[in-house]
Amino acid sequence: MKLRIKRFAATAAALLLALCVLAQPTATVQWSDSTAAVGDSVYEITFTGRILDGWHTYDLHSGFSSTVIAFEPSEGVELVGDSFEKVAAERRFDEIFGEEIGEYEGEIVLGQRVRLTAAEGVLRGNINWRSCQGDNCNMPEDWPFEIRLPAGSAGQDTAGDALHQSPLGDAADPAGKGLLGLILVAIGWGLLALLTPCVFPMVPMTVSFFMKGSGSPALGRIRAGMYGFFIVALYTLPIAAIILITRLVGGDAVTADIFNWLATHWLPNILFFLVFMVFAASFFGAFEITMPSWMVNKTDSKADSKGLAGIFFMALTLVLVSFSCTGPIVGSVLIKSTAGEFWSPIVTMLAFSVAFALPFTLFAFFPSMLKKLPKSGGWLNSVKVVLGFIEVALGMKFLSVADQTYHWGLLDREIYLAVWIVTFSLLGLYLLGKIKFAHDSDMPYLGVGRLALAIVTFSLVVYLVPGMWGAPLKGLSGYLPPLHTQDFVIGKEAPTASGGETRMLLTVDGQKPKHSDFLHLPHNLEGFFDLKEAEAYAAKVGKPLFIDFTGHGCVNCREMEARVWSDPQVLDILRNDYVIVALYSDDKKVLPESEWVTTDAGKVLKSLGKINSYYALKTFGVNAQPYYVLQGRGGKELVPPRGYDLDVQGFVDFLRSGVEALSLIHI
Repeated sequence: MKLRIKRFAATAAALLLALCVLAQPTATVQWSDSTAAVGDSVYEITFTGRILDGWHTYDLHSGFSSTVIAFEPSEGVELVGDSFEKVAAERRFDEIFGEEIGEYEGEIVLGQRVRLTAAEGVLRGNINWRSCQGDNCNMPEDWPFEIRLPAGSAGQDTAGDALHQSPLGDAADPAGKGLLGLILVAIGWGLLALLTPCVFPMVPMTVSFFMKGSGSPALGRIRAGMYGFFIVALYTLPIAAIILITRLVGGDAVTADIFNWLATHWLPNILFFLVFMVFAASFFGAFEITMPSWMVNKTDSKADSKGLAGIFFMALTLVLVSFSCTGPIVGSVLIKSTAGEFWSPIVTMLAFSVAFALPFTLFAFFPSMLKKLPKSGGWLNSVKVVLGFIEVALGMKFLSVADQTYHWGLLDREIYLAVWIVTFSLLGLYLLGKIKFAHDSDMPYLGVGRLALAIVTFSLVVYLVPGMWGAPLKGLSGYLPPLHTQDFVIGKEAPTASGGETRMLLTVDGQKPKHSDFLHLPHNLEGFFDLKEAEAYAAKVGKPLFIDFTGHGCVNCREMEARVWSDPQVLDILRNDYVIVALYSDDKKVLPESEWVTTDAGKVLKSLGKINSYYALKTFGVNAQPYYVLQGRGGKELVPPRGYDLDVQGFVDFLRSGVEALSLIHI
C-alpha cells in the first residue's frame, strides 16, 4: 500500500512539473550579446537578458540560485578576470536560503573581458540561470553562445565603448544602439562643453570680433556660417589625419601625448592665460585687437580672402584655447581608432564639433543683428567691459593648471580667491556706475537690469569670502585650486613645512609615501601616489585598493572630490575600507632613472604623469580623468570601473560593491 502511495505521489509530481514546463514560455530570459574593443587586444563581452514580466532572476553571487556563465576552452581567446554584473542587482536577505541574494527584474546585464591571443578566435560557453515568479521557481535554464573575435568578423555589434571610458561617463551607449548612441552622446557633450571654464570665456571674443563686421545682413550670415564651418573643420580634419597616421604607424602614444601636452604643459597654458588677459585689456578699452599686419598685407589683394582669413583665425583661436577642456573628450574618442575602428571616431567627432560650433555660429549672427537696434553703442560697450572682468577671472584657471602641474607654488588657493574677490567686487562697482572706462557712455540713472546683475555679482563675492578661511565652495570647486594649497583653514591642523598634513600614512617599510611631499589627497585623506607602494600596503592590511586616475588640471576631478567625495558616507568608506592611491596623469615631476618606463614602441617615459598616463592607457584603455578602479590582490578588478558621475548614492554603492566583492573572494 505504501509503495503504491509513493508511486502515485511521484507520478503526480512528474505530471505537475511537466504541466508547469509546458505552461511557461520557452525561456524566461531572452539573451543577446555585444562586443566592444577596449584596447590592447582586449574585448569586453556584454550579455543582456530581457526578463519576462512578473519574473525575476539572480546575480552571479546568490548561492545555488546564482546565474552562471561557463566558458569552454578556446584557442586564441583567454579570459581576463571573472565575469561581473554591469548593472547592480537589488540585494536582500532571503529567510528561506538564509543568505543575501541579488535579484533582477526586467533586465540583467553581465560582462566578461577577454584577450585575443591570435589573429582571430571563437569564444564559446553557456549561461545557466534560474527564474522565479513570486515564490515559485522554475528549473534552471540554459543559453549557449558562440562569439567570434575580433568583433565584426561575423556581423556582431562593434559600436563599442570608446566614450564609455571617458569624461562622458557610463552612458556612452545608453540604448546599445552602436554608432547612433555615440553620436547622440557626442552631440550632448559638444553642447555641454560650452559650460567649461576654458570655453565659456571665448563667447565674448566671438561677439567682439563680429561686432566689427560690416556689410549687408546676407554677408553677415555668410561670415557666421563660415565661422561655424571652420570650427567643425578644425576639429574634424586634424582628428581624421591623426587617426589615419596613428593607424598607419600602429601606435597611440603620440596621440595621447599631443592632448596631454595641450592640456597640462606650462607653455600652452601660459599662452592661453596671456590671450585671456590681452583680450580683457582690449575689452576694457586699452587697445583694439586687429589681425597681424603681415597677414593683413598678404590678404589685401583679395577682399574675400581677407575676410575668410580673419574668420579662420578666430575659429583657430577658439579651437586651440578650448582644447584645454575638450582635449580629454577628444582624446577619449581617438582611443576608438586604436581598437581597429576608423570611421566611428571621425563621425562622432564631426557630431561633437557641429554641436560645439552651433552656439558660436548663432552668436556670430547676433552682432550683425545688433546693428539694427537704435542707440546700441553705449550698452554694448558695457557688455564688453563686463565680459572683460569675466575674462580676467576665468583666465586664471590656465595659470593655475601650470602652477599645479609644475609645483611652482605661485597661485595658492587663497591668492586665486583674492584675485576673484577683487575682480568681481570691481565688476559690481562698475555695474553700479562707480567705475567708468574711456569708451563708456554717461549713465544718468541705474537700470533694473544692471542692479540685478550687481546683486548677483556681490552675492558671488560674499559667497567667495569664506573660502579665504577654508570653506569648500563646492559650487566653484572645478574652477579653484585644491584646498590643500591653502595655508590657513579654520578647524584643521596647520600644515607642515613641506605643505602636507602632520598626520601621515606610512608604507610597508615604515617610510613616508613617495611624492607625498608635493602631492596630496583631498579632505585630509591618507593614501599613496605610487601604485606599487599602495598594492603592497593593501596586501598587508587586507583591504581593497581604490585607484584614482586624476590630474591637476582636471576640472571634473575637483568637482567629484568637492561634491561626491565630501559626502560623509563616501569619506567613511574611503577612510576605513580602502587603501587609496592617486595617480596623477599630468604631473611633470621627473623621476629617478631607475623608475623610468619604456613603452612598447620604445619611447622612454621619465615624468610621473606620463608614466601614470601610459599605465592607464595600456591597462584600462583610458586617457581621461577622473577614472576610478577598485582592485583586489594580484591586480584583479573587483567591479567595473567608474568615471565622472555626480550621483553620490551611486558612488557609495560602487565603493560598497568593491568591498563586498573582495569579501566574496576571501570566502
